[in-house]
Amino acid sequence: MAALNPSRGAEHTAILGVGAYRPARVVPNAEIVEAIDSSDEWIQQRSGIKTRRIAGPDETVQMMSVAASREALEKAGIDARQIDCVVVATVSHLLQTPAIATAIAHELGTDQAAAFDISAACAGFCHGVSMASDMVRAGSAGYVLVIGVERLSDITDTTDRGTAFIFADGAGAVVIGPSGTPGIGPVVWGSDGEQFDLIRQREDWRDVVASESPQIPHLTMQGNPVFRWASFAMAKIGQQALDRAGITADELDCFVPHQANMRIVDALARSMKLPPSVKIARDIADMGNTSAASIPLALERMIREGDAKSGETALLIAFGAGLAYAAQVVVVP
Repeated sequence: MAALNPSRGAEHTAILGVGAYRPARVVPNAEIVEAIDSSDEWIQQRSGIKTRRIAGPDETVQMMSVAASREALEKAGIDARQIDCVVVATVSHLLQTPAIATAIAHELGTDQAAAFDISAACAGFCHGVSMASDMVRAGSAGYVLVIGVERLSDITDTTDRGTAFIFADGAGAVVIGPSGTPGIGPVVWGSDGEQFDLIRQREDWRDVVASESPQIPHLTMQGNPVFRWASFAMAKIGQQALDRAGITADELDCFVPHQANMRIVDALARSMKLPPSVKIARDIADMGNTSAASIPLALERMIREGDAKSGETALLIAFGAGLAYAAQVVVVP
């Protein structure tokens, strides 16, 4: 039998550049409290959110993704034509097919890069980082662009007291490529499908089409069970990611969890016994929960504001609908 040539890639990988796009419109709690019979104080106590960003008509999933990607490419010093694959994590691109990644790749001028979307909800970006790292190490790509993007305002019920104040819009992107030293640690990922219904699209599209008043299906969430699950189960996943990366909590510099809820962020930090020296991302206060976009947005902000410095270690951990989760330690570019 003929022998096939093996695929060989880089020994190590790293995040080379980070970019972000934040919609122009800032929506304070005062604008949404009446529709959900709530108050600014109640929202801040429950979530830590003061304002969120909501995309305008021209701030599409594609537009926000391209803007974030161009910044990431510039920061990485990589030309778009060097990108071999574009991975987009999103649940709010409302065309079932084709993947929005293909249109983004074309607009960026990536010269026929492979391109596909992944649907892992809030955990999608961390899934994409792991996949991209594996591609570069295996030799199937030299550089990979990973985007987390959402227009959750399109699928949020503005009268739902459990979700209307949480979800928001935005995009973040990273370039992943070869590195002389390890820059992306082993992933710890999985799912808990037994709790599939805790966060989900409320209506099946077939039921929507058959209804007398069809409308875009909305997200629904059982907040208390999700809070309990994320606050404690995810601490174990975070510790496993540290262990697999070969570092301790005392050696960690930054903690960048999915910006789901400020109370969850604080509970995770306590459960993992993170020392005071670890800087913690709290982008949710101003951005809301942007699902797959939340970690790259939070990381970009920490880098821009000087809280995360080049060469430092950062633990990324994400969790969401499914219930899907993923975590890895990375080196800040």
